[in-house]
Amino acid sequence: MVLPRLPRITVEIVFDFVCPWCYLGINRFSRLRARRRDLPVQPVWRPFLLNPDMPRLGMSRIDYATRKFGGEDRARRFYAAISDIAAAEGLPVDFARIRRTPSTVDAHRLVRFAAQSGRAEDLVLAIFQAYFCTGADIGDSDTLAELAASIRLDPAAVRRFLASDIAVEQVHADNLHAHRLGINGVPCFVIDGASAIAGAQEPDVLERLLELASCDVTPF
Repeated sequence: MVLPRLPRITVEIVFDFVCPWCYLGINRFSRLRARRRDLPVQPVWRPFLLNPDMPRLGMSRIDYATRKFGGEDRARRFYAAISDIAAAEGLPVDFARIRRTPSTVDAHRLVRFAAQSGRAEDLVLAIFQAYFCTGADIGDSDTLAELAASIRLDPAAVRRFLASDIAVEQVHADNLHAHRLGINGVPCFVIDGASAIAGAQEPDVLERLLELASCDVTPF
């Protein structure tokens, strides 16, 4: 007897790579997915540009901290609590190693490219780790190509893609769409297009929402 396939639960994850809360929340989501493989979740990655006017080459971290927080000291205090929470969950964060705040447009574009091979989630996690753990310049094409190679994407194809303008407009359009939906904080998890919850949610909160969603959909 052929059993019916379980219905897929679509989870749109609206995020940005320079957001430490996104780093924390998406790692929690990924750990939940690994633990609850019985929940057939289909993640869809949606860009949210925290710095939409950032130059494509980025800017120095000091200049960014001064503009956003009024100085590096205030930025350090702001991120201290996040570092402690992440460390308690085994996620190392080293803000001192971040020398440049990048544009994340190319990183988001590359996620769309990786999705064609089913490697989007692996790439998202690799980019987050490189940025927050080692201070990698994730706005740099060479850095992105190396990260793509680390998850077994073709580095030559990645370089050709990044050298083009493919999906630039889509990234900006998705960012605009998120704002029009009223999303003003990330990460934001939109479940089956019907419910949304923002913030780096505890895994048990997301788990309950996904269980409820799995009861609401009809097998196909």
